[in-house]
Amino acid sequence: MRGPETIAIEPVDGRAAAQAEDAFRIVYAEVFAEPPYRETAADMKATFGRFRSQTRQHTFRGALAHTGTGEPVGIAYGYNLGPTTGWWDQLTAPVPDEMRREDGHRTFGLMELAVRAPWRGRGIARRLHDAVLQGNNAERALLNVHPESKAAVAAYRSWGYRKIGDAYPWEGADLHDVLLLGLTDCGR
Repeated sequence: MRGPETIAIEPVDGRAAAQAEDAFRIVYAEVFAEPPYRETAADMKATFGRFRSQTRQHTFRGALAHTGTGEPVGIAYGYNLGPTTGWWDQLTAPVPDEMRREDGHRTFGLMELAVRAPWRGRGIARRLHDAVLQGNNAERALLNVHPESKAAVAAYRSWGYRKIGDAYPWEGADLHDVLLLGLTDCGR
């Protein structure tokens, strides 16, 4: 674990996230190269191809954690799901139509949340999570998590997320847990 340096959490909109893409890449590449993800250069290229279009979503919200010297240590980002989202179609078993209903305001889709290993266990992930949800009036947050990422699963559950199903989030992906958090139920 690194020393007690102060870690700043910087909320970013889509334009600022696009400008800080290199910092997002540093964190992503390091974290998702680890097991159970073992993402390759091709995986990263695909992720950041999507990242560029995601940052153009008008509801995009991101957060970047960094040291006082600017070293990136964590990232989080996502956006509200629109009426034509394919997220619900990835589930291996259907959910009720009322759960699937999206209108561009109802559900915040948390696309990524990651903290580099030397800075884990210091509450940074929770601060990043809260920063991307701060001021968003969505009713709920939705995410996919690899079930073998025990620390991430435990964190999400301790924050109030509940599993609603399983999904293959992209072609060739491992099976992921799909978790949902009611934002009105958690004091927001």
